[in-house]
Amino acid sequence: MLYYTKNINYSIIYLIVGDNMNQEKLNYIIGRNIKKYRSIYNNNGIRMTQEKLAEYINVSVSHIRSLESNKTKKGISISNLYKISIVLEIPIQKLIEDNDDDK
Repeated sequence: MLYYTKNINYSIIYLIVGDNMNQEKLNYIIGRNIKKYRSIYNNNGIRMTQEKLAEYINVSVSHIRSLESNKTKKGISISNLYKISIVLEIPIQKLIEDNDDDK
């Protein structure tokens, strides 16, 4: 089911993740997954910091911090989710998966 939201990106994600998702929970899931995959990313011994990730996707470091700490009401665009998935070398759907075992 497609829900109307002010942000078309969240409408698309609602279509993907299902009916029982609200924006607050989605922000939490995305932030948790960004932190998870950023922290396990390792390219030839080089870790991905919040600063590097922000630089690579052209957003502020504070935006990455607020996403990871679930302190944002703003959310994130599909475009930036895609960029993050490319930088972290993961499928984009990994960023919106709600894995209960990670809690």
